[in-house]
Amino acid sequence: QVQLVESGGGLVQPGGSLRLSCAASGFTFRYYVMKWYRQGPGKEREMVAGVTIDGGRKNYAESVKGRFTISRDNVRATVYLQMNSLKVEDTAVYYCKAEGMGTNSEFWGQGTQVTVSS
Repeated sequence: QVQLVESGGGLVQPGGSLRLSCAASGFTFRYYVMKWYRQGPGKEREMVAGVTIDGGRKNYAESVKGRFTISRDNVRATVYLQMNSLKVEDTAVYYCKAEGMGTNSEFWGQGTQVTVSS
């Protein structure tokens, strides 16, 4: 069955770094646009970063530009989110999402908690 399994979350101090991973299985990963979303306490879910099927184009929310980097490995069927210079306001549950090209097919992971606190 389809699975998206996030990992790498945790507690980090402001200014620190974390690397999230999202391992995919059960579908043809290389045909899906991959995105990271987050939902902070009392906030709506927002898109953080996205990457095209070949990794050639990436886009980011303004709030994370210059600090976060999305990447993907189509051989390992995994998407990553490198998060540097973390701020308290980055605290959220982070989700990965797969969106099929030209289809309505989409899948979500279960989320991983990131807490930025001193």
